[in-house]
Amino acid sequence: MCKVIFEVYAPRAKSVYLVGDFNDWDIRACPMEKENGVWVITLDLPPGKYEYRYLVDGGWYNDPQKCRILTGWGENSVLEVEQDCSLICA
Repeated sequence: MCKVIFEVYAPRAKSVYLVGDFNDWDIRACPMEKENGVWVITLDLPPGKYEYRYLVDGGWYNDPQKCRILTGWGENSVLEVEQDCSLICA
């Protein structure tokens, strides 16, 4: 398992959730915590490729720091966790 930190800058947001295939796209599974305008959560993830988005005050946003892919549902952020726990744009 690798510790992966997700961060999104949203200083005016009232709630931010991390939603992706690692939590079966459950919009309430991963609430993020606000630290000086940046919302943060750390997840333990096994190596693999993950699609995700942020749910900010009810609106969907991609991670501006990561790669994106087009899916049948729109565009998602993508992250790959390597065996050595390094992170790459997938």
